[in-house]
Amino acid sequence: MPATTVKLESDLVEKAVALKQPDESISAFVRGLIEKEHRARQLHESAQRYDQFLREHPEEREAMEVWESAPLSGDIEPKQP
Repeated sequence: MPATTVKLESDLVEKAVALKQPDESISAFVRGLIEKEHRARQLHESAQRYDQFLREHPEEREAMEVWESAPLSGDIEPKQP
C-alpha cells in the first residue's frame, strides 16, 4: 500500500505537539493514535460478538458464571465420582 500525506490544520498540529512525547514525531504520534483506535474498535467488535454468542448459547453463559464464581485460593474440591 502506498504511503500518503495527511495535512493537519495548525491548531491540530499544536495539539499534537503538546500531546506527543518530546522525542516522538508528529507522524509517529498520529500513527499510534490510529493504531490504538483501530485496536479498540476490534476489541469492541469482538466483545459484542462474544456477548451475542453467550445470548445464543445459555449453557456457555452458565458455565462461565460457574467459572467466575470459583474461589481463587484455598483447597481444591475433589472430583465427584
